[in-house]
Amino acid sequence: MMDSTFSWILLFDASLRLATPLMFAALAGFVSERAGVMDIGLEGKMLLGAFAAATIASVTGSAWYGALAAIVITGSFSLLHAFACITHKGDHVVSGLAINLLAVAITALLAQRIFVQGGMTPILSDEQRLPTIEFPNIIAHDDSLLSQIYWHLLSGHNILVYLAFIAVFLTIYLMKYSTWGIVVLAAGDNPTALKRAGFSVSKIRYMAVVVGGCICGLSGAFLSIGHGAGFVENMTVGKGFIALAALIFGRWHPIGVMLSCLFFGFLEALSIRLQESRFSDVDSVIPIQLLEITPYVLTLCVLAGVIGKSVAPATLGKPMR
Repeated sequence: MMDSTFSWILLFDASLRLATPLMFAALAGFVSERAGVMDIGLEGKMLLGAFAAATIASVTGSAWYGALAAIVITGSFSLLHAFACITHKGDHVVSGLAINLLAVAITALLAQRIFVQGGMTPILSDEQRLPTIEFPNIIAHDDSLLSQIYWHLLSGHNILVYLAFIAVFLTIYLMKYSTWGIVVLAAGDNPTALKRAGFSVSKIRYMAVVVGGCICGLSGAFLSIGHGAGFVENMTVGKGFIALAALIFGRWHPIGVMLSCLFFGFLEALSIRLQESRFSDVDSVIPIQLLEITPYVLTLCVLAGVIGKSVAPATLGKPMR
């Protein structure tokens, strides 16, 4: 019984780690899209952030410099996206897809040219990766359920795991109680009224897109210098698109986004665990490829039932006339 309970705790523990990059990316999309600017380029910015973080951490030996580099590079590409969509009133989807394609090409080329390791960075040492947080020793290490939850589910995660949850509730507070959050919401729902009140809709949207881009940088940094130990070519493998799905599934609300990301993280963790046959011998019956695509199939099934009920910001993807 205890072995079974411990296995489930480890499964939920893995779900938290796998949900973290989705949460940062989905929150990035939330901030941008609540202001009325669609952001399909989350996947590309995650990849750019992962590459920048691993590269700078490898060169400087500092994970914090790597995280800062990820924030700067993704913020810069978000500025490019804002320039195309807001200033030139370009198509939001085309701009986002262009960033995705550009990111794949740039990261693969630079990784090969700089490190000459087949599109990878060198494996990072512990000093070059973001630290983990160990909780105080207030509960004994034993086989009790409370101890297992405390030490194996709550404690010992990378610092960005905890920051992701803090970011969710900070976003709720800012959107509900701060002037900046209120005008961002107005920029997406009623930009005409906002303009009449004397605010610059373009400036607010620029700010929201760039802030969202910086948040997305943390998602990439987690993949390469938090959970991982280096950059691998195309290492995001569709996580940016799953984050978009979580944003829709969560109905453009931070709590809904968080729960959606945890759900998708759980699905991915479960598929990995089934492949490892930790719960059963299903992999001897079910092809491993089917288990690998399970999270994506379930994502499509979930969205098919939710997307028609989700209400996006009123002017999402529409240029300000």
